[in-house]
Amino acid sequence: MSVSARLRGFITLGLLPALVVYLIFVIVPIFWSAYYGFFDWKGIGAAKFIGFDNYLEVVKDPIFWKSFKNNMYIVAASVFGQVPIALVLALLLTRSTLFQRVIRASVFMPMVLSSVVVGIIWGYIYHPQIGILNFLLDGIGLDSWKKAWLSDPKVSMFALMVPIIWNYIGPYMIMFIAALQNISPEIEDAAQLDGVGPTRKLFAVTLPMIWDTVKVAVVLCISGSLKAFDLIYVMTGGGPAHSTELLASYMYNSTFNVYRFGFGSAISTAIIILSLILIVGSQYLMKRDYR
Repeated sequence: MSVSARLRGFITLGLLPALVVYLIFVIVPIFWSAYYGFFDWKGIGAAKFIGFDNYLEVVKDPIFWKSFKNNMYIVAASVFGQVPIALVLALLLTRSTLFQRVIRASVFMPMVLSSVVVGIIWGYIYHPQIGILNFLLDGIGLDSWKKAWLSDPKVSMFALMVPIIWNYIGPYMIMFIAALQNISPEIEDAAQLDGVGPTRKLFAVTLPMIWDTVKVAVVLCISGSLKAFDLIYVMTGGGPAHSTELLASYMYNSTFNVYRFGFGSAISTAIIILSLILIVGSQYLMKRDYR
């Protein structure tokens, strides 16, 4: 047996336990959930086969599509908010000075906090009576801008985007810093010798070198946004009047509050399908090398 064949066998053997765990706890439950979507089941007792009724109800339910639209807002806010801000911070904080390390830690700190804690903090910030946001608006003479930020259906969804963006900038910043630090110094020196300016260097050298990392960050943004739940549940619970309902909270409320586990399984299957479509679509749009 050749060395390369032995190496491949060793790698396969090393990956096998993780693959088995992933298969048991991720892949099998996905198909199991899709299977239970064909049944009327309350979590206990016998399950009654009803065919595609649950899936048809999901497609016809306007709240499902409202939740999907709200999720698209969150996806857009994450992709066009978290990724660019994280990239700018990474470009500014690439060096390892003491000041930059402190700023990095400060930006990453929200990620260390529990989403429940983050939701409670921002709930107090947005509080209509004692919240610091309305207090600051009142202090600078913009009292007409004061709102019940989480109770007004017109602004509640946009109010939730701010803590979501703030909470997850840190991980993407660390990813981009690691990618930037892996760029060969010889490439940067060659660009400098050629008289390349900072702007042209950014678009002609830096971004092409870290474009694969940017694509990974976009995929993580999309997948993370589509399964967002805890922060929304703590701050609004999906209200008022479903104005902040997301797919995950819609699935939770439609499953555990009314004990319709078959219907909830159909919703989760729909979420997986929509997630795959969005992720594959984003990768198709970004598949060409950065120019």
